[in-house]
Amino acid sequence: MAPLPPGIRFIVSFSRDQWYRAFIFILTFLLYASFHLSRKPISIVKGELHSYCTASYEGEVGFHSQSPKAGDAPAQQLPDNGTDCGWAPFDQDNFQQLLGALDYSFLCAYAVGMYLSGIIGERLPIRYYLTFGMVASGAFTALFGVGYFYNIHSFGFYVVTQIVNGLVQTTGWPSVVTCLGNWFGKGRRGLIMGVWNSHTSVGNILGSLIAGYWVSTCWGLSFVVPGAIVAAMGIVCFLFLIEHPKDVACSSSPAMHPKSYENGTHRFRPQKQALTEERSKSLDPEMQCLLLSDGKRSGHQNHVVVLPADGGGGIAAISFVGALKIPGVIEFSLCLLFAKLVSYTFLFWLPLYITNVDHLDVKKAGELSTLFDVGGIFGGILAGVISDRLEKRASTCGLMLLLAAPTLYVFSAISKMGLEATIAMLLLSGALVSGPYALITTAVSADLGTHKSLKGNSHALATVTAIIDGTGSVGAALGPLLAGLLSPSGWSNVFYMLVFADACALVFLLRLIHKELSCPGSATGNQALFKEH
Repeated sequence: MAPLPPGIRFIVSFSRDQWYRAFIFILTFLLYASFHLSRKPISIVKGELHSYCTASYEGEVGFHSQSPKAGDAPAQQLPDNGTDCGWAPFDQDNFQQLLGALDYSFLCAYAVGMYLSGIIGERLPIRYYLTFGMVASGAFTALFGVGYFYNIHSFGFYVVTQIVNGLVQTTGWPSVVTCLGNWFGKGRRGLIMGVWNSHTSVGNILGSLIAGYWVSTCWGLSFVVPGAIVAAMGIVCFLFLIEHPKDVACSSSPAMHPKSYENGTHRFRPQKQALTEERSKSLDPEMQCLLLSDGKRSGHQNHVVVLPADGGGGIAAISFVGALKIPGVIEFSLCLLFAKLVSYTFLFWLPLYITNVDHLDVKKAGELSTLFDVGGIFGGILAGVISDRLEKRASTCGLMLLLAAPTLYVFSAISKMGLEATIAMLLLSGALVSGPYALITTAVSADLGTHKSLKGNSHALATVTAIIDGTGSVGAALGPLLAGLLSPSGWSNVFYMLVFADACALVFLLRLIHKELSCPGSATGNQALFKEH
């Protein structure tokens, strides 16, 4: 018998379950990357909505985004020989406040809608819910760009479009995290979700490049094209998304396959043996520590969340208050509020800052801003790897926040020294800012939403995810708004605000960090915490 080709040997070396997991990993990655792809254009187009044109020596018109001067000086008045080439109503002196209001409209609606989205998402099929959200998001993203083609200059039109878009985009995050949490167990969750969470940066990069391609010639397409991509991915979601492993008769934990018995090309492990091994595993030391009450022994069961069963013998969806009782949810939510404030300030204002500081046009500034997201990819993966190795999520976030605060201050000081300094600081700041944000919104949310204190209730994941990300979105709404208010008085004030926010994020984690560091790291004796009542 002839040996199998190498490619076929590679294919059959993976089990059916592993192929399904890889497919869901890639699909959810692409689905949420498309959401972020549609959020990025507004930051790229800002420089075009308010721009200056001056007569050149040849009598032609040259465009200059924002102020012709850089640094901390407020936006300069138009030169005597120039006219305003901005897009009404953003061609006025208070353009920074108007642009900040657009960000605030989207993010405030997103924050409010996120709390509702998790509750609704628990009670609807994920595939239908996510498909609706993506198609609607694509429509309203494109609608913003339609204002260019129909010469719409109503500020209310753009604000309403942003508000509705913010509401429908809340369908995305609880849905994809719940789906991924259903397919992947806790083993190496930090690494897996750290890699997976790079969809945020990948989406931002693609959105910047797509929007930047048309921003100077036809900025309406900077919104229409991303909107079409999101809507198309919504159709893909409807056709291919598998919500739970049981829907295709797969196991619920990826840890059941290594070194198990083989039957042809498929590997399996007797169910009884697998359950015995799973029960014999020691509990996650990090979550044991978070469950300890005031440092006491784990015999106390004060924090075990007992959920009522529904009429069909299943487990009912968790309530909002019940989700808040899960140890660590409140602390991580408040930490994310400030961490996301910093991240989204960069997301919405970084291209404009680069335009001011480095004298670049809007297209080049948008391309350069993608380096922050490149750093974010490495930061998210690094945070996941470290937290898996140390088994201490809060401590990992705390360390990166501690390093991020002085880095942001240095960024504000040396980014004015030249393009090379800006590039270096963009990569470093992106890694340190995005690392804690990525870890909390993925691995931490999944840990808490599938916590053993919930007694196997998978319905809690979307609600917990929505609470954490919804609270973070409050900060995401405040950050760009504050940046719009502070930037006219100098960009240094914006960075002082970001440093203060990072410090606040760290403060809210101090109690959890203390518990993690004081925990002996042993699972001995902690099994009692999860005993049946």
